[in-house]
Amino acid sequence: MGMRRRTRRRALVAGAAIAHHRSNMAAEQEQAGYDQGQADAQQAAAPAPQYQAPAAPAPPPPDPYDQIEHLAQLHASGALTDEEFAAEKAKVLAS
Repeated sequence: MGMRRRTRRRALVAGAAIAHHRSNMAAEQEQAGYDQGQADAQQAAAPAPQYQAPAAPAPPPPDPYDQIEHLAQLHASGALTDEEFAAEKAKVLAS
């Protein structure tokens, strides 16, 4: 058997397998749709379990050095007065 002929034959076999798989999937979906009315009645009788996604990890606590540096930038830009800067810096150092 030549190389082209073999390749063509494999393509036909693979195509037939894919078509068979798709028809089986369509039949299953159709059957599932037919049975959906029965499944809905059963689900109404029994409560569905609630799925909870795993909680995201808590973010790391802010670094006091970075907070004070940010406050210093705000103070230097004039957004914070001397008193506000001192009060916020005391809060950061106390925590």
